[in-house]
Amino acid sequence: MMAVFIGFMMTPDAMIKVMGRALAFGVLFDAFVVRMTIMPAVMALMGKSAWYLPKWLDKILPNIDVEGETIMNHIEKKNDRAV
Repeated sequence: MMAVFIGFMMTPDAMIKVMGRALAFGVLFDAFVVRMTIMPAVMALMGKSAWYLPKWLDKILPNIDVEGETIMNHIEKKNDRAV
């Protein structure tokens, strides 16, 4: 994104140069100041409450098993019953 916005600054149109500079600075600020300093500090201050999920929201959200642990547990139980 930074390369694209810096590319905007190479155009002869002054308005596009200003927009490119503003967007490049916004991405730089977000990446380094917000995501690398402010967010980790806030999460460290909040402790476990940063990861709190209300029970009502947990019931609504789908259970996504990316690593396949549920399937592996199911297969293990099936193999244990067979033995």
